[in-house]
Amino acid sequence: MGLKISRWLGLVLVLLIAVQVPGWAQTIVRGTVKDAVSGDPMPFVSVAIKGTTSGTTTDVQGNYELQTTEQAGKIQFTFLGYLTETREIAIGQTQTINISLKESNKTLDEVVIKPKKEKYRNKNNPAVELIRRVIEHKKQNRMEHYDYVSYQEYEKMQVAINNTPEAIKKNFLFRKYKFVLDNVDTTKIAGKALLPVYLEENISQKYFRKSPEKKKVIVTATKRINFDERYINNESITTYLKHLYQDVDLYENNVYVVTNSFLSPIADMSPTFYKFYITDTVSADGIKLVELSLFPRNKNDLLFQGKLYITLDGNYAVQKAVLGVSKDVNLNWVTSLDLTLDFERSADGRYHPSKSNLLVNFGLFQGKKGLFGERSVTIRNFNMTDRIADSVFKGQETVRADSSLNHTNDYWLQNRPDSLTAVEANTYRNMDSLNNMKSFKTLMWIGTTFLAGYNVNGPVEIGPLSTFYSFNPVEGFRLRFGGRTTTQFSKRFYTEAYGAYGFKDERWKFYLGGTYSINNKSIYTYPLSYFRASFQRETSIPGQDLQFVQEDNLLLSFKRGINDKWMYNDILRLEYVYEFGDHMSVRAQYKNQKQEAAGGLDFIYSDAALKDTVRSFRNSEFGVEWRWAPHEQFFQRKLYRTPIPNPYPIITVRFNAGVKGFLGGEYNYQAIRGNIYKRFYLSQLGLADVIVGGGYIFGKVPYPLLDIAKANQTYAYQLQAYSLMNFLEFVSDRYVNLNIDYHMYGFIFNKIPLFKKLKLREVATFKLLYGGVRAENRPTNDPTLFRFPVDQYGRTTTYSLEKEPYMEVSVGVENILNLFRVDLVKRLSYLDHPYISDLGIRARINFDF
Repeated sequence: MGLKISRWLGLVLVLLIAVQVPGWAQTIVRGTVKDAVSGDPMPFVSVAIKGTTSGTTTDVQGNYELQTTEQAGKIQFTFLGYLTETREIAIGQTQTINISLKESNKTLDEVVIKPKKEKYRNKNNPAVELIRRVIEHKKQNRMEHYDYVSYQEYEKMQVAINNTPEAIKKNFLFRKYKFVLDNVDTTKIAGKALLPVYLEENISQKYFRKSPEKKKVIVTATKRINFDERYINNESITTYLKHLYQDVDLYENNVYVVTNSFLSPIADMSPTFYKFYITDTVSADGIKLVELSLFPRNKNDLLFQGKLYITLDGNYAVQKAVLGVSKDVNLNWVTSLDLTLDFERSADGRYHPSKSNLLVNFGLFQGKKGLFGERSVTIRNFNMTDRIADSVFKGQETVRADSSLNHTNDYWLQNRPDSLTAVEANTYRNMDSLNNMKSFKTLMWIGTTFLAGYNVNGPVEIGPLSTFYSFNPVEGFRLRFGGRTTTQFSKRFYTEAYGAYGFKDERWKFYLGGTYSINNKSIYTYPLSYFRASFQRETSIPGQDLQFVQEDNLLLSFKRGINDKWMYNDILRLEYVYEFGDHMSVRAQYKNQKQEAAGGLDFIYSDAALKDTVRSFRNSEFGVEWRWAPHEQFFQRKLYRTPIPNPYPIITVRFNAGVKGFLGGEYNYQAIRGNIYKRFYLSQLGLADVIVGGGYIFGKVPYPLLDIAKANQTYAYQLQAYSLMNFLEFVSDRYVNLNIDYHMYGFIFNKIPLFKKLKLREVATFKLLYGGVRAENRPTNDPTLFRFPVDQYGRTTTYSLEKEPYMEVSVGVENILNLFRVDLVKRLSYLDHPYISDLGIRARINFDF
């Protein structure tokens, strides 16, 4: 018994000694460093406990935290151009020490933060030599250096309103939403009150194989705020946020942030565009690091500024990056951007990504109020030694586990790397309550009606509103009313319809369609699998696609020049669409179309003895389309998708065959057409969208069944139409086309004082179409074909392209008031045609960061 008591007394004594002896206890120091004059937080300040290896730097908000068990009583704060400050600390205690640093008059003229006061050179610059070493070692420091890699990734994305106006909080209309408006975070960014409105978390297992290169992502868990699907497509929110906040790989030459391509500070060309300075040396995990400060040579270019911490262990790897952008950067709607990347040392001594955090503050016209967005990623269980079975990489690159949306709160508590803040946890509960409030649903209904153009009424949507009123030379004043069913009506069967009336031609037009979803998913949800049947009686301009929403949009009613060539169409269409889930799709179609000339257009045989005027003709056509868009992402809207450009090509091939005698078809022919679209990212030189295409029609057909070049007689700039070509000006039975749309993103304007202040950007285009009409399809050679249209003086107004290619170029300015693009377009060929303009100004609205 006495022995047991002595053992307990010994244990108590040891614990008492551990408490009383400072060397055994942990010292924790945290605080904020600010500028003594301005009071602004100071990022990148070096903080070290004197006499130890413990050190850190302040983050972008000037905050720091240090922990040590060593017996040291002083903490030191250093920053180039400022006086060093030293403070006493209490050993073995947790304490807060806030510091205000004063500028050093002695070194003020040499401060590298103001490089324009010094002559900067790359030659014989140790900082540039160091960054070149980093560039030389990029390949060995990338994840792709390993044969196999697997890890778990936790991702958190949130959107918040920044500094909600007091007028809204006090407005009686928002009193019932007080529980939402009061849930603000004032700790994340100093001086800002953030009101979260969206939160999403994802846990994924990721795999990589070097040879042959393959990636696999398995999303195992997702938790997010879900809005009413009648008003907002929740998948599109996720897609858009991931588009804004892409994975940042510093070892790539270009880093994509908020839809723009920033040159990485360790890109091959970085010494040409950045200035580098060695500003400090620190230690972490026993490894000596060089603190490298970097600044853009031109503050308006899409470049970062901040600090890199480079290892001096022979790997020359990035151990940490703290980056931001200049307030003058040519970036729209963004008032601040802060990116922090952390790398962790692996067992082989190399460094792999461990954490990333991207904070972006969006403001209207650079205002202080707006939206705040954050994406944070934590990587765990990084494994680069175990071989991964080939079966893991089979199937789609990204898949979602069936149970990913059904995990409990306990699962998330156990699997999050860090717990949610109280504000974040309340966001889930508050937004769920908000979505169930009748008044909030009414607000969503109003917003959807005016922004998306559809009036949601349970199982039926009325719209689109943009087509309610329009006008054209054939119909005059035109009214249209229509709508469609929703998933509340049926998840398998959808209908859409409209009716329209022209007060000049006094004729009714209409559309009636029904769609059956084969995979029991919404026909607006990827991947598609459906069968659709429709009938449409409508007017159209030859060469313009006839779709559910088309020329009866009010904004497209205003056109230049002579616009009198129209047709009435009766179209029966049957189509089957199937998407394979790996961004490949097939569309099979049967179309029976009756075309009748309208306005100033006539169908007249070349040989008047056969028949003066043909009222209408009919073609019966089968077709199939194959489309492949690797890694494609898109925003799903009410009626259509908006693809998100990426570096991968989009290939489309179509084959159509007309069958004479089948359901009234009058012509036999076959046609094959195809095009390739690709976006080329040119780093600091901008980007170029390029489309190359071609087609060939086999058989004898009248000119309405030839390829009619897509002309544009509106004043809006259309990317894939010819701005100075008249409707029905060119037809072909064989053609090739090239379209280049080049955006320089201010590469030149950023160096011109007034232009860079306005953040204007340069844009240029080149469009070419070349083709011809074979002898068998020329009306002059075959009297049974329709003659090409003529004007009131008997002059031909429709031509083939054998003489030379049709070409037009444009130069323009975009980002006018952050929204508008204006182009001066010049037509280069066929300048002797009647009723044409060789010069014109076109404009379009273009929302872009």
